[in-house]
Amino acid sequence: MLAELPGDPFLVAIRKVYAVQGVAIWFVSLPIQVSAAAGGGIPLVAVAGALLWVVGVVFESVGDHQLATFKADPANRGTVMDRGLWSWTRHPNYFGDSCVWWGIYLVSASAWPGALTVLSPVAMTYFLVFATGARLLEQHMAERPGYREYQARTSSFIPRPPKRERTK
Repeated sequence: MLAELPGDPFLVAIRKVYAVQGVAIWFVSLPIQVSAAAGGGIPLVAVAGALLWVVGVVFESVGDHQLATFKADPANRGTVMDRGLWSWTRHPNYFGDSCVWWGIYLVSASAWPGALTVLSPVAMTYFLVFATGARLLEQHMAERPGYREYQARTSSFIPRPPKRERTK
């Protein structure tokens, strides 16, 4: 792709890849930056943010471990992971990541200037759900055997109990 663009490939890479990523990282990390500069805030809000962050890290870790264990079993080859957290949401890792960013935001928002950075977790959640995360993975997985049925019974992002199959 970079070879098709006119100009020095190094400069094209800087402009098209690294500059865009740099701006995105700066924007998404604004709550951390503001929180570091703002100092103390409302402890209850900061504790709620820290707890949400822990929930997110645990959700991501457990989901990733469950998927790795599932994939390691040759009997599961070609099947859809629909157990554990994966029976409650098709994307436990993305949901957990979103919780991490919202938790960081809440810690930041415990002090006044931090509340102004709300668009950072909104943007991150948008990327995780619609832009690069879940949406792209769903397109990739759509044609796998059993995936449409899995989609019909399992929440896309926010964890919910799986829908029961209707009996005829």
